[in-house]
Amino acid sequence: MSHPLSLLVRTLPAALLALALGAPAQAERADRGKPLNVAADRQGTLDLLNQVIVFNGNVIITKGTIVIKADRVEVRESPDGYRTAVAIGGAGRPASFRQKREGVDEYIDGQAERLEYDDKADTIRFVNNAVVRRLRGASVGDEITGSLITYDNTTEVFRVSGAGGSTSAATDTPAGGRVRAVLTPREGTPAAAAASQAGAPLKASPALGDKR
Repeated sequence: MSHPLSLLVRTLPAALLALALGAPAQAERADRGKPLNVAADRQGTLDLLNQVIVFNGNVIITKGTIVIKADRVEVRESPDGYRTAVAIGGAGRPASFRQKREGVDEYIDGQAERLEYDDKADTIRFVNNAVVRRLRGASVGDEITGSLITYDNTTEVFRVSGAGGSTSAATDTPAGGRVRAVLTPREGTPAAAAASQAGAPLKASPALGDKR
């Protein structure tokens, strides 16, 4: 059984961390051209004048391999035909996002109190108590935690800011704090082989502020 090596990345409060996945795979390319489908349990509203649709209750959005789940979702369409969606989690259940990576059995899987998906920019923002993981099959490869995580679907780069877990009332953006990342070597690399031979299991890392 392979035991990946964990690496704890430390940063200063409110710092920005940019991480590329590093594997030679990309997000599922066909997803961008797929239609956006929405299903919900409760009655929604449609504002034709402003091109705004609101869905409530166990909302599920699909777009190719992309799946977004939330308690409430607001979808807006711009004059050029692109859409943005804001997904908000319910009590005790954050909004979630999942998408397959191209050509490999891997998924980007994340959750936060609020998700902001931009169809044109092909980005998604995980806002407040955000956690994003790279899943290799059923196993967790890499994990990033922060107050705000922005994922660029085209470049597969994450930008993470402090894990304060709250927002500023003045700007409605996450407050500062530390960010945390647990990274594992890519499968098939010498580093992964060394980790396997060492038999070092992947363990949950403590919060950055707890380690001296």
